Amino acid sequence: MATNSPNLISLPSARPETGESYTANDSQIAWAISQAQENLLRQQKPDGHWCGELFVDSTLCSDYVLYLHWLGEVDRELQERCTQHILRRQLPDGGWNIYFGGPSEINASVKAYFALKLAGYSADLPFMREARANILRLGGIPRINTFSKLYLALMGQFPWKYLPTIPVEMILLPTWAPFHIYKMSSWSRAMLVPLAIINHFKPTRELPGEKQLHELYPLGTEHKDFRLPRDERTFTWRNLFLRGDDALKMLHRIPWKPFRRLALEEAERWMIERIGDGSDGLATVYPAMLNALIALHALGYPNSHPALAKAKKDFEGLFVNDSEDFRIQPCLSPVWDTAINIIALAESGLPAEHPSLQKAAAWLSNKEVRTRGDWAKNNPHPEASGWAFEYNNVYYPDTDDTAMVLMALRLVHPKDKKDYEDLFQRALAWQLSFQCRDGGWAAFDKDVIDGWLENMPFADHKAILDPTCSDLTARTLELFGYIKFDRHDPSVENAIRYLIATQEDDGSWYGRWGVNYIYGTWQVLRGLRAIGQDMTQDWILRGRDWLESCQNDDGGWGETCATYEDPSAKGKGESTASQTAWAIMGICACGDLNRSSVQRGLRYLLSTQQSDGSWHEPQITGTGFPGVFYLKYDMYRQNFPLLTLATYVNYRRSVGHPPSFFRCN
Repeated sequence: MATNSPNLISLPSARPETGESYTANDSQIAWAISQAQENLLRQQKPDGHWCGELFVDSTLCSDYVLYLHWLGEVDRELQERCTQHILRRQLPDGGWNIYFGGPSEINASVKAYFALKLAGYSADLPFMREARANILRLGGIPRINTFSKLYLALMGQFPWKYLPTIPVEMILLPTWAPFHIYKMSSWSRAMLVPLAIINHFKPTRELPGEKQLHELYPLGTEHKDFRLPRDERTFTWRNLFLRGDDALKMLHRIPWKPFRRLALEEAERWMIERIGDGSDGLATVYPAMLNALIALHALGYPNSHPALAKAKKDFEGLFVNDSEDFRIQPCLSPVWDTAINIIALAESGLPAEHPSLQKAAAWLSNKEVRTRGDWAKNNPHPEASGWAFEYNNVYYPDTDDTAMVLMALRLVHPKDKKDYEDLFQRALAWQLSFQCRDGGWAAFDKDVIDGWLENMPFADHKAILDPTCSDLTARTLELFGYIKFDRHDPSVENAIRYLIATQEDDGSWYGRWGVNYIYGTWQVLRGLRAIGQDMTQDWILRGRDWLESCQNDDGGWGETCATYEDPSAKGKGESTASQTAWAIMGICACGDLNRSSVQRGLRYLLSTQQSDGSWHEPQITGTGFPGVFYLKYDMYRQNFPLLTLATYVNYRRSVGHPPSFFRCN
């Protein structure tokens, strides 16, 4: 064992296992913990934070190639790196998927094919013929979503008249109106405001014949109606919106638009403000940042303009260009990664006074958001606080990061306790203010849950709303439990009622921000234990039993992104380190650490740890937009297994979780 290892937890002997011959070896666990700790500490940045890479599908590189050709400023070397990235990810059936091991997906496949064509690859090449055949089997261009069609329209490959109108005047609607931009999720808002500007200008490029996409229309492009289909029933929200869209298209043909100039100016101001100081790009997320670049060019901004130059620099900050591959990240995750790593290291025995934890905590505390951002439109809470996911994103802090950061900071004994106590009081009040009417918590906004908006023609990305979810609600309860928040407070009781109401019939919980039911169920069980629930209640044990029911023969757990569209696939998949870690923690939360499921899970983690202290995990276990966009957090295969081993050890020692320096009065 390395003599310079960080503090190790000394383990008592485990009781004999019943029904399973294997019992996790104490020295093996201690060694695995030390290796995992050292692995994380090696990756810490000099200023104290961590930031692991976020891996996604090929669509980001495809979109970027489309953008370069729309802009007319193609960097040939960068384009070649993008196309190699795309080609490496082509599936044997000719298509492209949106998650590891998934089937060909129409949007990803059309975008990849188009990017390759724009880059000069002939449609007659064998891999292009295979791609084309696959796309046509999937239904061709008519089957892609609205946002993909809009990118094609910019290149003259889809008729604008068949795209839903995104009226820029929507930005002028007051918050008391039945619809306004703050009734949408923050990510939809950040995508749609620049798209509304683009929709006004319709800045279309002409392509030579060899780069066009006529061959991807199964029935051809001539005399074909590509309007969105209506419901069979006459009176539905969808049909109402589609009739409204027809009316907007008629109005668009009328030259006199009294509010258009004012709306364009307000949309421009809104966008510029959110890509300025305090932000690393519009909402600091790829789709909004790319749309903002297109909108700025459509507005006539020259490359030399500071706003456009900053937007371009921020966007390029998402690039990863190493010797193996060129990749584009959807965003950056320093706050999230740093918080989880602090928790994993502190729970596994690193002293609270350790310089690495102190530096990390100081870095996190300096990232508190003190700006009243978009969230304030739906939440009147007077004092700004909270944390965002990224380095700088002052308009969009979220409750998930805030809960995770506070759970991290509670473990590090600060030098200036008064400042940290003030921070905790402020952030806790902010977090509490986001509890929604149904008792749950959503990510970025409060009560953005008007279901009729999901029928809007441009809402087919399936994420127009920001609904409450079990994983965020349970994480907030977990925080409350650790800091001794009153478990009988109405906010806690309402949250528990929410979790009871959202439990699936089989005992599991849906996971909105991680894949999927394993993630949701683990977090709920962990949150319930922390807040002091009796973990022997039948409804709680049903969650544990569900986790045990889907353990794989190798002792691990796995679940794929397919479960978001096919719930019958829940709990099924090749074992992964992160999902195994979640499942073990969920079962441990219910007590009886000698259950065979726990011991077999530990054996899986111990036997698959790599020599550098990490675990191999090519699978995607993070969720962006269910059914549309997923991401692989590279840190998940490193920090969650460590946290699981530490949790098991601490529960066996009957010490639970380390005490908080901050406790509620």
